[in-house]
Amino acid sequence: MDMDKLRESADSIRKAYPHDLDIGIVLGSGLGEMAEAIEDAVIIDYHDIPHFPVSTVPGHKGRLVIGHLEDRTVLCMQGRFHYYEGWSMEEVVYPIRVMRMLGIGTLILTNAAGCVNEAWKPGDLMVITDHIKLIADNPLRGVNPDALGPRFFDMTRAYDRDLAALAESAAGSLGITVRKGVYMFFAGPSFETPAEIRFARIAGADAVGMSTVPEAIAASHMGMRTLGISCLTNMAAGILGQPLSHAEEPITDIESVGHIDALAVEQHLPRLHLRLPAGDPGIVLRRHQLDLHIGAVSRPAQGVAAVYIVAPDIGVPAQVLHR
Repeated sequence: MDMDKLRESADSIRKAYPHDLDIGIVLGSGLGEMAEAIEDAVIIDYHDIPHFPVSTVPGHKGRLVIGHLEDRTVLCMQGRFHYYEGWSMEEVVYPIRVMRMLGIGTLILTNAAGCVNEAWKPGDLMVITDHIKLIADNPLRGVNPDALGPRFFDMTRAYDRDLAALAESAAGSLGITVRKGVYMFFAGPSFETPAEIRFARIAGADAVGMSTVPEAIAASHMGMRTLGISCLTNMAAGILGQPLSHAEEPITDIESVGHIDALAVEQHLPRLHLRLPAGDPGIVLRRHQLDLHIGAVSRPAQGVAAVYIVAPDIGVPAQVLHR
């Protein structure tokens, strides 16, 4: 690890935002719109930061949003870097190390994940209590950057228990039920096979995904407190007997579109509101406490987003929203 490059990246960010930072946030696939809630925001594109990688995955905007969220100053990544994109593990965790160089000691990692636990359902939120990583590569492989942390370090509390309890309490105050479980890292980009999912379940995993774990390892190495949250967007391979698609992600970037075919879909994090036509009972859903199952979002080249809504007891049909 080249410490001079880390310092140059951190200095570039400090010039744009010369204030102390409390929390670093990494927003996973489909979750990037949360950054729009940051006030007095300073936006920095990744390609404007020396030595910073650049996101290549659809749905990752590739920029930092820095400012105030509630009573904290946050640095938020709209787009992360994945091992499957071709980055080395060291490059995947580069932004986390830059955060530490900026004085950030608390990290929130989010992701979209496949649900392995058959007692849960898509739309649930899972607070990560631990992880499983069976692939050989590691962001700390090679010469240890002693300035950041020790050669050998403990992973017993990679995910801070106090932060997890705080997240659970905050969710409860909003009436949102959260799960607690183990996240298993797969390298991707291929989705897991049904046999791999059966193995993951036997190994103790509740969710699977292609991110988060390298960042959590790097954060632990540097003594950062980490909270991990997975949005369970689909049942993992083999559970429902249907193919998986990257389109099965949270519906979080649909703008207010007004009434289309008698159904309005409007976003106001952390809730998603669905309103049925006049004469039908109004339904207000908390996005992660689903009585209705909000399914996949596809975005074809012609700019049409198809929103598939399964409401067994009410029979709401699929709608098409023109963006």
